[in-house]
Amino acid sequence: MELLISLIAGAVGGNVSGKAVSSINQGTLINSIAGIVGGGLGGQILSMVGAGGLAGGGMDLMGIIGQLASGGVGGGVVLAIVSVIRNAMAK
Repeated sequence: MELLISLIAGAVGGNVSGKAVSSINQGTLINSIAGIVGGGLGGQILSMVGAGGLAGGGMDLMGIIGQLASGGVGGGVVLAIVSVIRNAMAK
């Protein structure tokens, strides 16, 4: 369940980041895919670094908030990386 929350938060985070910063907007589909990947990675990386209480702390309120935050931020970061790579390839 924690992974699902991170993936959904990542998709939302990717789309929100794309709309907020027009230079990294890649369209809804790519924003969502990059966000889903980033959401999954964000939760896993936080767990590996020792902040597992934030990313995978169970189904209590703080655990869910941590999963939403890590998924959203991870989605935005991966979208930014995808945008830089796509823009560099277009030149």
